[in-house]
Amino acid sequence: MPEEQEPREYFRWAFYRFAESWRALDASSRSGALDELAAVLEEKVAPWQLCYSLAGLRADVDFAVWLKTTVGVAPFQELERRIRSCAAGDHLALAHNFISMTKPSPYARKEIDPEREALRAYPDGAPYVFVYPMVKTRAWYALTAEERGKLMREHVAVGQKYPKIRINTSYSYGIDDQEFVVAFEGDDPAEFLDLVHDLRYTLASEYTLRDTPMFTCVLRSPRALADEFRVGAAAFTG
Repeated sequence: MPEEQEPREYFRWAFYRFAESWRALDASSRSGALDELAAVLEEKVAPWQLCYSLAGLRADVDFAVWLKTTVGVAPFQELERRIRSCAAGDHLALAHNFISMTKPSPYARKEIDPEREALRAYPDGAPYVFVYPMVKTRAWYALTAEERGKLMREHVAVGQKYPKIRINTSYSYGIDDQEFVVAFEGDDPAEFLDLVHDLRYTLASEYTLRDTPMFTCVLRSPRALADEFRVGAAAFTG
């Protein structure tokens, strides 16, 4: 395993949906609650705190927040406390929640794969991020390290054909239900669709037990996110 040189980063992906009770509020109450929610999301609890819209992209999620920090899980809990404490929090359900950590990839070779070893995301966030939890089959862990390395090199070679798609691989062993959380950043959903299609033909994909649910997330500022749902909320008024 590569020597660990930098602090591990903790990830949290929180996916929220507005409950049915949200629609019962009058327009003024919804607007005020959205302003408060935007203020909460603008006040960072972690260095990496990005918001995403999923309106119209999944039936069970309206928006997401991606947190990344090196100081442990306390910022995750603090953001959740703030969201639950605001007016909109009374009408939000946490539809999905994934926590994970970075660690050096056992398959990365620094001399030929510095980007993969660095485990770095875009500095300011890409327009799209595609997220899913993943679990490997038990048969994967029965393979030798050499066999797994060979399969992963084929897998990575396919990914290198799509240089505009950046991967963030994080690990959840023992701290959440999945084994990995994978987040691909990019500019174009079509590129990601083609990448995933090609990855289906690699031998490593035979050892994937589960890689759903999948989330297509569109980057928004907290204010833009609030305005998006303000328009949507107005549409529900008589």
